[in-house]
Amino acid sequence: MTTFQSLGISSPIMKSLEKMGFEEATPIQEQTIPLGLEGKDVIGQAQTGTGKTAAFGIPMIEKIDQSQKKIQGLVVAPTRELAIQVSEELHRLAKFKSVRTLPIYGGQQMDRQIRGLKDGPHIVVATPGRLLDHIRRKTINIKNVHTAVLDEADEMLNMGFIDDIRDILKAIPEDRQTLLFSATMPKEIRNIAATLMKSPAEVRVKTKEMTVSNIDQFFVEVNERQKFDTLTNLLDIHSPELAIIFGRTKKRVDEVTEGLQARGFSSEGIHGDLTQGKRMSVLNKFKNGRIEILVATDVAARGLDISGVTHVYNFDVPQDPESYVHRIGRTGRAGKGGQAISFITPREIPHLHLIEKVTKSKMKRMQVPSSDEARRGQQQLTMDKLNQTIENENTQDYRETAAELLEQHDSVTVVAAALKLMTKERRQAPVTLTSVQPVSVKGGKDKGKRNNYRGDNKRHFSRKGKPSGGNRKFQNKRGSNKSNNNNKG
Repeated sequence: MTTFQSLGISSPIMKSLEKMGFEEATPIQEQTIPLGLEGKDVIGQAQTGTGKTAAFGIPMIEKIDQSQKKIQGLVVAPTRELAIQVSEELHRLAKFKSVRTLPIYGGQQMDRQIRGLKDGPHIVVATPGRLLDHIRRKTINIKNVHTAVLDEADEMLNMGFIDDIRDILKAIPEDRQTLLFSATMPKEIRNIAATLMKSPAEVRVKTKEMTVSNIDQFFVEVNERQKFDTLTNLLDIHSPELAIIFGRTKKRVDEVTEGLQARGFSSEGIHGDLTQGKRMSVLNKFKNGRIEILVATDVAARGLDISGVTHVYNFDVPQDPESYVHRIGRTGRAGKGGQAISFITPREIPHLHLIEKVTKSKMKRMQVPSSDEARRGQQQLTMDKLNQTIENENTQDYRETAAELLEQHDSVTVVAAALKLMTKERRQAPVTLTSVQPVSVKGGKDKGKRNNYRGDNKRHFSRKGKPSGGNRKFQNKRGSNKSNNNNKG
């Protein structure tokens, strides 16, 4: 591994990196930072979680003239969450260089953003739509930008921002340095590189490096109607510290979240229909451990950098292998292990094999757990807590009362009562979910297509996962109802 010191980084940024606990550069940082410092344009192919922000942020910050209260660096990101996150990390990197950063995004008051822009930030991190608004209103001056970054370019393409990106780049001085980062390289992204960048150097982190080696990958073969009970049983057995569950649509996220809450799990959901304030509130609760389970769509979770996630559950398998890599990359970070469990319906087995082929990784089969195993999992958790208390706590003050109990009852009965008292028993609440069509491979031609799922049929689930209503034929027949925009994360 290469140290940051060996990359020729200035002492103020080195001081920031040390404060942030970073010593060794990731592969994308090792390859990109020297090119960035030389002023070269760069195309970087890498997933979220590989350290891209420091890769483009360090060269950008090094070139900022703090004495000039003008925007000199511009980062364009697909979502509000990612814009805020990138801005925060750039702020930390620039802490000892007195470089000011400002995030601007839709959903925030325009007047407030205009005041922030008038204060003279050195770097602006923006979502495409809101940035174009400011450019057209002439409330932002980007004539002094020397470094422009497009982060998660393929996601901006998927979200329909490709023309906005072209307009933004055309509005920035031609003698700028441009750095573009994308997990995949479709022709539209290649076209931007060819027409709006200057002989860019290519940096690529291979797929096998993106699929983090310290993540244990499993799949559970399960019918659609059994998914929810399988999920709650696995959560009881695994008892994750922090878990992210991925659903295909906004409606799916809402229904899974409500179902988990009905059964007593500490969970909340995020998707594109929530207000910015609500999304940030949920993410802060999750980061601080006030909720244990986050349910999310792909778009809402894009760019999240949350440490301590122990488990990722793909409640609905993603349409393309790249999205799979993005999802499981939420766990197994900072050298820690993690588990990724994907729910695969029988008709999705060919799609599972496609994901394994593209990511060059193998998922291990996990058996569908029973309710008895889930109950035993919760009891095991209580038993572990009791053992920790016995080993680490002073129980002297409780021994006299314990002796009295043992005079009245045998020891096994007393321990069983303690286990029952301390074990969280799940509420047997019925849960309603909307069925979704399985993902089909169709010879691999569907790869990369989004939001082509149909179906609005309701199924009602008992605790044992047996349907008590709905169209039984739906599982084997495409629904005729077109999905609404609930399919867009």
